Amino acid sequence: MSLLCCGLLAGPAAAQSTASSTPQHKLKPEDDVSLIGNRKVGGGVNFYSLQKEIALGRGLADEVEHNSKIVQDPVVNEYINRLAQNLVRNSDAKVPFTVKVVDDDSINAFALPGGFFFVNTGLILASQEEDQLAGAMAHEIAHVCARHATHNASKGELLQLATLPIEIAAGGGLAGLATQNVLGLLIPLKYTQFTRAAEAEADWLGVQYMYKAGYDPQGLVESFRLIEDLEKKKPGLISRAFASHPQTPDRVAATQREIATILPPRPDYLVNTSDFLTVKARLAKLLKKGELGRAGSGPAPAASAPPAAQPPVLARPPVLARPPAPPR
Repeated sequence: MSLLCCGLLAGPAAAQSTASSTPQHKLKPEDDVSLIGNRKVGGGVNFYSLQKEIALGRGLADEVEHNSKIVQDPVVNEYINRLAQNLVRNSDAKVPFTVKVVDDDSINAFALPGGFFFVNTGLILASQEEDQLAGAMAHEIAHVCARHATHNASKGELLQLATLPIEIAAGGGLAGLATQNVLGLLIPLKYTQFTRAAEAEADWLGVQYMYKAGYDPQGLVESFRLIEDLEKKKPGLISRAFASHPQTPDRVAATQREIATILPPRPDYLVNTSDFLTVKARLAKLLKKGELGRAGSGPAPAASAPPAAQPPVLARPPVLARPPAPPR
């Protein structure tokens, strides 16, 4: 199953210092990172109980696995599962997450309702640092926390439930930051404002989850820039239909504003780890040898429980945030 990669095309927004300011005003609950896990995220009209949402996601995940090549390497699986579960523990998630790696070179990841999460090998290899990968994954986790898929199903504002795997696979992770662009080609224009709002909320929450987990929240901004650079180096890698979408600069600016106004500064942030570098090199070697995965023939075993987090090999104080990107 080829998963469509279509988005996160960042405009040329210069990265700001992560610690530009300390919040000087009282924050709304949804903006207060100290309340993560105890906030009313995912409220609103929803005809699906959490149990029904998990059951729905499990059925959709089975379909994805039957039509995909699932990575079987235990080292790769353990690392991606550990990274994801660390983000989940520092999120507003109300469901457990099951994490799988898909052998697909699309720069993509997607989370199905109920916490069934798929990460493409293309996303892992394209990420230059762990915080970039974590940013894409945090965005997807945020979709599950906010229960966007079943909210959409309940309101009848997206395609029929039978097409949910296509919708979600077409717009996850790095690609998911432009999901609304893809769906806008398939559904009436009147629905695109809602999907843009959902994507903006996933950006907003995802940055908070990264921060709470200890990552440099600028990693999400760098993910936008990464995809833009890849498209310039390899034209056609990402559809040109989305290369200059007006929402991208707005979302980069919103993320920068969020970092500057609601995230208290920290003395350092997790940027990269030796595990990320090791797994990325291992993944590239396995792909070259053709020893990576298994063609879809049923659900793969769930990834093992994550061990204790490993210490970072690279840490950066806020004043040493990434320099602005060179002029385009």
